[in-house]
Amino acid sequence: MNEGWPDLSTTLTQFALFNHELVEWPRVRRTGYLLHQQLRYEYPGPIYDLKQRLMILPVEQHGDQRRIDYRLDVSSPHFSMFCQEDDFGNKEIILAIPQIEQTIAFETWFLIERNAENTPHYLPARWLTDIRLLAPSPLTQPDNALRLVAASLLLSGLRGLPLAKYINTWVYQTLRYAHDVTDVHTTAAEALALKQGVCQDYAHLMLALCRLCGLPSRYVSGHMQGEGGTHAWVEVLLPVPEKPDVALVVPFDPTHGRSVGLNYITVSVGRDYYDVAPTSGTFRASYRGQLTTHKKVSLTLLEYTE
Repeated sequence: MNEGWPDLSTTLTQFALFNHELVEWPRVRRTGYLLHQQLRYEYPGPIYDLKQRLMILPVEQHGDQRRIDYRLDVSSPHFSMFCQEDDFGNKEIILAIPQIEQTIAFETWFLIERNAENTPHYLPARWLTDIRLLAPSPLTQPDNALRLVAASLLLSGLRGLPLAKYINTWVYQTLRYAHDVTDVHTTAAEALALKQGVCQDYAHLMLALCRLCGLPSRYVSGHMQGEGGTHAWVEVLLPVPEKPDVALVVPFDPTHGRSVGLNYITVSVGRDYYDVAPTSGTFRASYRGQLTTHKKVSLTLLEYTE
């Protein structure tokens, strides 16, 4: 194990916890988190041949973020499991369970470290021309209203990083945060028409505008310290003139109108929400299940700059 971290397989509670509201975030150099997450499905009766896909585990390394350890518990004793990477490098957990009487639960713990000294975040330059980050995705298909907005943003004369910052601010100022007016199938165009939504709507709107403006960008699913549920934001990829073989990854949070700091944990990336849904699957039964979730992010390691 790494210095300063206990063994997750034997102790889950012996961590010193910090109050994130008292942290001087601009001075933070290194952070560590323990994230505990529960996913529980309940059904009216037995179900058969469950094939469950979980995308709740961060990759080993994402920029300055490093996964230290993790544990996954499944409530059923009868299951098979394998892990694989998708096209974006995300960690997918695939479970098969032959029969469930009424309830199945998945519980995870993982330790994450972020280190400001490990920035900036680079990817191979080929991602700058990857059509998946430039073309519309199912949830970011533009309509005429979106095209007009993109054209007006380009008229500012801004390009590259200044344009990405401008789009981030524009989305933050245009939408109003509101629950229960959108769902996971709401598109960027619909969110713009409503002028309200939740974090994934802000992210989809920013993605749609970035791509219309020629900025390759991707959807990020993860967690933010102090938020009760999963959070979503955007990564914009930019060329580096002095390093033509790499692309610079710059994360933005349009929901809060700011850059992403050390108080965020990245789980997965993709074209839009459909690529990174935390849980999905199929089973045989004549009824649907009910999902309940619980998540807690605890700040367990904190170092300030001198």
